[in-house]
Amino acid sequence: MQNLYFQKEEFDNLEDEEIIKLIKKGDKKALNYLLAKYTDIVSMKAGKYFIVGAEKEDIMQEGLIGLFKAIKSFDPEKQSSFKTFANLCIERQLQTAIKSSMRQKHMPLNSYLSFNISAYDENDDTDLLEVFETETAAEDPLDIVTKKEYYNFVEERIEETLSDFEKQVLHRYTNGESYVEIAQKVNAPVKSVDNAIQRIRKKTIKNILNYDE
Repeated sequence: MQNLYFQKEEFDNLEDEEIIKLIKKGDKKALNYLLAKYTDIVSMKAGKYFIVGAEKEDIMQEGLIGLFKAIKSFDPEKQSSFKTFANLCIERQLQTAIKSSMRQKHMPLNSYLSFNISAYDENDDTDLLEVFETETAAEDPLDIVTKKEYYNFVEERIEETLSDFEKQVLHRYTNGESYVEIAQKVNAPVKSVDNAIQRIRKKTIKNILNYDE
């Protein structure tokens, strides 16, 4: 397995767009670097949102998925700046997570977010209410594939820190199984599955930030 840890100096002098080219060629150290570089932005954006019943790590995880999607789908011929594109993808992923929670919990919209923040970028006048009124709730099949790829990356990234039970849970979660389905197949309470997912999310965030100094 490729060593996923890296020295910051390997990439500090490169533009984001150059790092993307390395990632497209399969350089996982470059992927780790770019994820770590933008984690502060993910954290800042995630801090604007509140989802009833969700932990901070849940929201951070969604933001990281958005960042991962940006890295994987960035096209320099269509988007001039990766930073702008990443901001857009992170915000959209967070919004999708909120809408999903709304459908599941049937809670009022104002329980989940503040309307007075920009939908995409600090220089964008589009507010979140407009987005919820115009965007569909269905998840794009390509997003599902990208999300699965993200969790496969997570499993590889933190494999050594996971227990056997957590590995089983993550593998089934990656394949789209619900908490109830996972609990039935691993013969454990749903709460144990939920706790395992929470631990995995915390380990993911910790390890993405953990690079060799």
